Amino acid sequence: MKKILYLISVILLVSCTGKEVRKINQYSIAQFYKNINIRFAAFSPDETKILVTSNETGIYNVFEINFSDSTRRAVTSSETESLFALDYVYGTNQILYSADKGGNENDHIYLLDEDGKTTDLTPGDAVKASFNGFSKDKKVMYFLSNRRDPQFFDLYKMNVGEWKEEMIWENTEGLDYAGSTRDRNIIATIKSITTSENKLFLFDRTTGITTEVSEADKPGSYSASGFTSDNAYFFYTTDIGKEFTYLVQYEIATGERKIVYETDWDVIGSWLSENDRYRIIGINEDARIQIKITDLSTGEDVTYPEIAGANINNLAISDSEKYLLLNLGTSKTPGDMYLYEFGGKEMKRLTSTMNPDINPDDLVDATVVRYPSFDGLEIPAIYYKPLMATKKSRVPALVYVHGGPGGQSMMYYNPVIQYLSNHGYAVLAVNNRGSSGYGKSFYKMDDRNHGDKDLKDCIWGKKWLQSQNYIDTAKIGIIGGSYGGFMTMAAMTSAPNEFKVGVNLFGVTNWLRTLKSIPPYWASFRDALYTEMGDPFSADSVRLYNISPLFHGENVINPVMVLQGANDPRVLQVESDEMVEAIKASGVTVEYVVFPDEGHGFVKRENEIKAYSRILAFLDTYLKGTGEGS
Repeated sequence: MKKILYLISVILLVSCTGKEVRKINQYSIAQFYKNINIRFAAFSPDETKILVTSNETGIYNVFEINFSDSTRRAVTSSETESLFALDYVYGTNQILYSADKGGNENDHIYLLDEDGKTTDLTPGDAVKASFNGFSKDKKVMYFLSNRRDPQFFDLYKMNVGEWKEEMIWENTEGLDYAGSTRDRNIIATIKSITTSENKLFLFDRTTGITTEVSEADKPGSYSASGFTSDNAYFFYTTDIGKEFTYLVQYEIATGERKIVYETDWDVIGSWLSENDRYRIIGINEDARIQIKITDLSTGEDVTYPEIAGANINNLAISDSEKYLLLNLGTSKTPGDMYLYEFGGKEMKRLTSTMNPDINPDDLVDATVVRYPSFDGLEIPAIYYKPLMATKKSRVPALVYVHGGPGGQSMMYYNPVIQYLSNHGYAVLAVNNRGSSGYGKSFYKMDDRNHGDKDLKDCIWGKKWLQSQNYIDTAKIGIIGGSYGGFMTMAAMTSAPNEFKVGVNLFGVTNWLRTLKSIPPYWASFRDALYTEMGDPFSADSVRLYNISPLFHGENVINPVMVLQGANDPRVLQVESDEMVEAIKASGVTVEYVVFPDEGHGFVKRENEIKAYSRILAFLDTYLKGTGEGS
């Protein structure tokens, strides 16, 4: 069968050593978005299939995948809103899924009957609800909702079949829910102090007593990591006294603490299987998640057949503790589902998400690099070098900035970066100071300093790119989304000579407005965000004004592209509207793309294709100078 291959160009290069380089096929963004993104939700009650979310129809819908033959069955068929699978309703042929409206992030929980009838279990125009699982006997469904007060999330229960809500924990103090025992009698909560410091508590619903787990005289970061099934022990991660987070066991009756696991990277959390037989520990090791699974009945680590070069995107253990499900991918391939039966010798592949028209060998293996910044600080980054780049055939480049503040670029498949690299752009995904994953000192380095030292890290990333002999040093741009969009516009306004173009995806450009208009359900985090960024209602407003690109649009001298979702509750469309007008007023080229049915990020395939093809066309015109975007 003839492959449908939109071959933009085939390049035959000879390296500086005279060695012939193989032909590189270039692919359209439509081909990249024929790859499928699949997310695990739940094992079926009989553990013969799994419930997943997939975008194979062009929008996220709910599917089932059978273990026996790997066939998929569509459970939903939405053409307008993305639907995300949650769980099966045991003892019925019903399922639960969540959805918002056009990306507004007000998620509701829906019940889908076997006859296709849908019921909104958490109605309300301004209501945001999140699924919190079932009771041990599967007769009670729990969820969090801000129905009572838009700022705070309370815990509710519904009896299966009756579906009448009952509040079981009222969040009167504006805390963050952080987990609970399986009977929901003990609830873990967090009070944010700053983005790197908080307080951790346990509230006993049966006694009404709240106990602080965090140590009052040892400020730092605490994160809940679950309970044992007998309610005897609680687990949490913390960085108290150390550079990286580590796992601690806390005995609820006595308050006795014991370090369970620590290493030279951040331990991001731990999870126990249904009957506490297996413990999973996740470690953020140099921009990829490593997993340690221990059989607590023997004390031995669990091994399973490895897939060469694969990263773990996600994993789950079935309630029977018979199966391990893994989502494995590489920097060149999206994640696929693999099923492993504990004690077995083989991994069964359940999905094939890569578009067969794309040869992974035409894509780029991401690598971790480090370079010194302006003050000598070592900055980690994820690097994508185009396969066609040589000293004799130099390529343009982009500095890519992740979201946040406090996010991290990692070694996972990124279709947009692979698309740009495949079309001849080197991409350096910078983990500037303030990024997570590299210790608490590094994480705090951009507090009250945004748009300054973190931006200089990006500029010195550009300098590192210029030191590579296959980079066209005069053709380097900057691109990023959300906080990365802010960094893009900060570069174009406060360091206008550094980057030849800027691509801003729904980025903050007016910190005064953004910090004043954050969604009401961020109330528990607001003070911490103000501590890191500055309080817009205080004297900090002067600094926030100074770092906001909107007020310095006259400084922009190079072409800019802005992309925005009209329903974005975090970065309001008016912010991008005004930024675009400010650039236009300076007579500088600016392209603006607004999606009326998207929020903070684009999830509909047709919109993603439009957005990223427009980006490549913009870069080809104003950075590469060829006008070849497709």
